[in-house]
Amino acid sequence: MQRRTMLQAAGAALLPIPSVARAAERKVLKFVPQANLSTLDPVFSTAAVSITHGFCVFDTLYGVDGKQAPKPQMAEGATVSDDGRTWLIRLREGLRFHDGEPVRAQDCAASLDRWSQTDTFGTTLRRAVEAFEAADDRTIRIRLTRPFPRLLEAIGKPHSSPAFIMPERLAKTERTRIVTEMVGSGPFRFKADEYISGARAVYERFDGYQPRAEPADWTSGGKRVLIDRLEWHVMPDAATATAALQRGEVDWVEQPATDLLPLLQRARNIKLQVQDPFGFLSVARFNHTIAPFNNPALRRIVLGALDQADYMVSIMGEDKSGWRTCYSAFPMGMPGVREVGAAAMTPPHDLEKAREAVKRAGYQGETVAILQPTDQPTIAPHGQVTAALLQSLGFKVDLQAMDWGSLMARRLARQPVEKGGWSIYHTNWPSVSIANPALNTNIRGDGIAAGWYDDPEMERLVGQWVAEADPAKAQAVFDQVQQRCIDEAPALSLGQFFQKTAFSTALKGVSPGSVCYFWGVERG
Repeated sequence: MQRRTMLQAAGAALLPIPSVARAAERKVLKFVPQANLSTLDPVFSTAAVSITHGFCVFDTLYGVDGKQAPKPQMAEGATVSDDGRTWLIRLREGLRFHDGEPVRAQDCAASLDRWSQTDTFGTTLRRAVEAFEAADDRTIRIRLTRPFPRLLEAIGKPHSSPAFIMPERLAKTERTRIVTEMVGSGPFRFKADEYISGARAVYERFDGYQPRAEPADWTSGGKRVLIDRLEWHVMPDAATATAALQRGEVDWVEQPATDLLPLLQRARNIKLQVQDPFGFLSVARFNHTIAPFNNPALRRIVLGALDQADYMVSIMGEDKSGWRTCYSAFPMGMPGVREVGAAAMTPPHDLEKAREAVKRAGYQGETVAILQPTDQPTIAPHGQVTAALLQSLGFKVDLQAMDWGSLMARRLARQPVEKGGWSIYHTNWPSVSIANPALNTNIRGDGIAAGWYDDPEMERLVGQWVAEADPAKAQAVFDQVQQRCIDEAPALSLGQFFQKTAFSTALKGVSPGSVCYFWGVERG
């Protein structure tokens, strides 16, 4: 049965959901996230659904505007000493956590300390930090061993483990443990008593939140909440979610399936718009600790054999207005990014020569375990494309289907494949989250992120880029980083696409971003 013909049948399987008309009376917004919210800690997890949740519950000292420039958020502003080694960040007055306690500099210092142990940009900053501390209750002091000119960029990053502020007692949780008690100072309270993993997450407006005076812009500005209650309804089946949106049972579907977009476009009660104008980069991550892809020669062969159009068409269709090739480890359109991999990655490719190269590079017949998330329509097809490619190159492949939450847990396994480990998984990154050498977890050689790529030379170059204040010299180092990404192939770029989100025309104020933001959203 085709997906479109399943819409009516799928709708019949829905659990009873109050109508949008009744929801409107209570100012309830019903949202279908792209995946299950399996990990609540948005500092521990880089999953987009956890980050979306994080911006509901927590806030950051600095945010970014639509041009990705850092702006004060919880902070009034910041000053830096003449030698560049001491930063003072002053908190706005009246900030409170959801439990009624005031936000103190001690909370912020502890939060920055924990974040800097887990996030890629944070760990880069941490190497230059002597102490995160409180000068007084409203002043955070960051003492450095050397100048770090990109400090505000680091603590204001909008995606993939932003520097969310938690109460000190939660922020002191070990970095290897997940925080499960959701007490923040953000615009929404998390309703723990209504949370059911795999089914529902609920938030209520935090009346104690004090938005900034300026208009909201991405993760900065006045986050004014115009609804009383936000409900997330997990619907892994795309047809079910689409049917619910058409009938007005939900208000917003974060990522509708591409093949259903024409159907939604014809619906008068539904609006489609690009979620993130910078787009997303599709990526395949290698496990660098086990064979066969601990061998850089084999990684390079796969990089030079893949056709990005195969991946993009599998999720976005033939219409190239929704995607483009990207022969770089960084998203095109971001400052300083060049297609340095064009010579190696542009098709057509000679697969017969690639098969011979695989043999010469020392492949010993090891099983390649590919993790495939069945509930992620913009990721799931990639597993099949990669499996077919690797099989054509002579690799032994095991394609393993699972939900996204299970994949997020499984990717942390370091065991060999035969004992539950993995070789490759695919994911998508908002372009802003991997836009520069410090941010891009896919290529960092610090051995921290899942895949555990360890490359001291890459880390040396990243450190050089972070410390370089001269734009021309910084670009020259950036170019060296991009070339090393082609030479070592720490991950595979699969193409850049522009995801549309779908919502009821009754909603106003849906704004672009690397994740969905719920402040400023109201019913017209």
